[in-house]
Amino acid sequence: MVHKIAFHLNCLEQGGAERVVSNLANRFAAEGYEVLIATEWQGKDEFQVDDRVRRVHVGLRDGDEKKKRLTKFFLRIRYLKQFLKEEKPDVLIPFARMALYRGLTAAFFIKIPVIISIRTDPTGHYDRPIDKVQIPILFPRADGCVFQTEGAREFFAPRLQKNSCIILNPLNPKYIGVPEPEKRTKTVVQSGRLVDFKNQEMLIRAFYMVHKKHPDYDLKIYGGDSKDGTKELLERTIEELQAQDYVHLMGASDSLEKELADAALFAFSSDWEGLPNALMEAMALGLPIVSTDCPCGGPRTIMTHEVDGLLVPIKDRKAMEEGINRLIEDPVLAERLGRAARGIAEKANDEAVYGQWRDYIDEVYETYHRKHGRNLWKHGEIKG
Repeated sequence: MVHKIAFHLNCLEQGGAERVVSNLANRFAAEGYEVLIATEWQGKDEFQVDDRVRRVHVGLRDGDEKKKRLTKFFLRIRYLKQFLKEEKPDVLIPFARMALYRGLTAAFFIKIPVIISIRTDPTGHYDRPIDKVQIPILFPRADGCVFQTEGAREFFAPRLQKNSCIILNPLNPKYIGVPEPEKRTKTVVQSGRLVDFKNQEMLIRAFYMVHKKHPDYDLKIYGGDSKDGTKELLERTIEELQAQDYVHLMGASDSLEKELADAALFAFSSDWEGLPNALMEAMALGLPIVSTDCPCGGPRTIMTHEVDGLLVPIKDRKAMEEGINRLIEDPVLAERLGRAARGIAEKANDEAVYGQWRDYIDEVYETYHRKHGRNLWKHGEIKG
């Protein structure tokens, strides 16, 4: 039975994978597990973890940054391997691309099950030349894998698919059970970082046409600046369209469960995603939704077209415009889709997601030790 869990990722700076790790770590610690998070560095704006969760630095040390790139690569592996030998966790769970490679390499000569977790669209992230070298060597060593979508799973070799499962991200409880508004405002909303792949420019151009037909509606986009130039692009687009009076960049907000709850609808415009937390949160709030059907299938994983939302093709401004107009002009449909969308809370609440992770970790752990005959840590075959 698993008692000690080690997660590994770069840092806990606010992002999708980091949010999931911090939530899982906190929950496992609350349930009595010994939990460690091994990170490479300290981020500027990090998620907070429970005092019972132990954070361990396994990244480069003083003086290492001056060394050659290849040397630093092997030092990172070495430090993670030392951590595993000293702490002897029952299972190692690395999150995100480089952490997966480090975890599988460090654990190669150490008898410990490794469960990797793919957190983004593999196309464009796991198909570079270096990936095509490392994946065939390292991924067969994984004892399990957690995907967010079926589309992501289908990208990889059959062996990894066979040893995997799909688990949704846990919803923040503050989005669950929020009462339906007495009346919806005439505001279309989106939340998420201002970043190129979320294609908020397409949404703004689509809403420009919506506003011509429905001049009493406005668009509010909530999200922090990713510093990739997207914010400036959006500001130029708003100025070009002379849409300053009805398209607003609201910045980041810590109270989206209040800001979004009474909106007319939620419009999601990404060209690709892993499993978008913002979309899940909008569903939990009961918002009518029109979303791009983006790879690697995140929206399609959690939403069924015409049942609990509308799915439209990526990069299709006209389809987004028509979807928004349809929800504005058919309030009965909008209300039906919004109420059905709340069902996401039954599948992605904290208890349900924690239970799936716990059961899968136990399954992988037990399979590993049946295969190897006994718990090698406990029998002293692995020396610190």
